[in-house]
Amino acid sequence: MSLETISENRSFRGTQGVYRHRSQATGTDMTFAVFLPEAAQLGKVPVLWYLSGLTCTHENAMTKAAAQQWCDEAGIAIVFPDTSPRGEGVANDEAYDLGQGAGFYVNATQDPWKPHFRMWDYVTEELPALVCDTFAVDPEAMGITGHSMGGHGALTIAMTHPDRYRSVSAFAPIANPTESDWGRKQFSAYLGEDLATWRAHDATILMTERGYPGEVLIDQGSTDQFLDLLRPEALAHAMMARRQPGQFRMQPGFDHSYWFVQSLMEDHVLWHAERLG
Repeated sequence: MSLETISENRSFRGTQGVYRHRSQATGTDMTFAVFLPEAAQLGKVPVLWYLSGLTCTHENAMTKAAAQQWCDEAGIAIVFPDTSPRGEGVANDEAYDLGQGAGFYVNATQDPWKPHFRMWDYVTEELPALVCDTFAVDPEAMGITGHSMGGHGALTIAMTHPDRYRSVSAFAPIANPTESDWGRKQFSAYLGEDLATWRAHDATILMTERGYPGEVLIDQGSTDQFLDLLRPEALAHAMMARRQPGQFRMQPGFDHSYWFVQSLMEDHVLWHAERLG
């Protein structure tokens, strides 16, 4: 699979790169970013996957999450995928929360979305294989995190594939999408009206039914303007009922922005680094 280098820049002691490739999963060109710490010059390093939220591309977290310094110091790589397929001929919608920029990390089964919107396969299968084959990262030491829609993706992916992801965290995740307009709208469009197919993509339901074998870290801003859509209390209750190891932290004064993410990024990077070894 050919890989086009769009840019590579020195960042702290490591390298921040942006790359493009032709995706078999989505049938489109896909752009993603990888930060490699200085330690990658000596051998393979653990890798953290960061899934972004609604309207984002690979660039938002790359430039706003302030992850590179902490990843370089911890000796782990971080990957920023895009949030959806894009381009001419790819289905879209006028609303910001559906279509391009709003893939929700599922494999669409409904028209007009199903030809390209296969973000679950892209994020869990195709892109990890490409990154692990191309860069000095260890496929046996992967963690996953994300913000908002990306936090939803990180939690559902980790609980579905706990053998692949040795650590998981989330920033203000869409915690209970089957009971929220950030979920029901998109699942109806992408997956159809069979509610049974939605359950595999709801972190609260997955936490209730299976949980995660390791510890889970979740941070949520107390003044987040989207609390009613995120439904963090549902996931918190599910974690308590299951007695899931980990932490669910309500952070006072923080909203839903990247100011929140970058303020807690050091904690999350170190959380993953400790568990990825």
